[in-house]
Amino acid sequence: MAGAGGTSSASESSTAEKAVWYAGGLRFQCTQCGDCCSGGEGYVWVNQAEIDAMAERLGTTSAEFEATHVKRVGVRRSLKERPDGDCVLLDEKTRKCTAYEDRPRQCRTWPFWDSNLRSPASWAEAAEACPGCNKGQIVPLESIVEQAAKIRI
Repeated sequence: MAGAGGTSSASESSTAEKAVWYAGGLRFQCTQCGDCCSGGEGYVWVNQAEIDAMAERLGTTSAEFEATHVKRVGVRRSLKERPDGDCVLLDEKTRKCTAYEDRPRQCRTWPFWDSNLRSPASWAEAAEACPGCNKGQIVPLESIVEQAAKIRI
């Protein structure tokens, strides 16, 4: 409920967060298996800052990186895919991301996307495809909310 002036108080926001099904946190530890970087056709949306960081990581210019690794989709930009569905940044031998430390926020925030947090069934579906879900340390609610707020998927 909004407080005076149409803003929510910190306690109201905190109460709303605690009401979600994952209020106790979720287990996740990235295994860097590459499974989320392959499969069916899709989009990994990127912005200029992400392109710049990945280009620097790979030792190339932003213009060269964009020409080689990025496609236009309307007014937006997405990382390209190989014919087998693998992201162009996924090393074909090691199955590791070649720009992992500077990967786009879409990759960085996986699996804490709204679409995976809608329900326990949605999370279970994500866990079927991702060996890191339900493994490792518990990621606290505050961190999950922070990650989910970075991108809406």
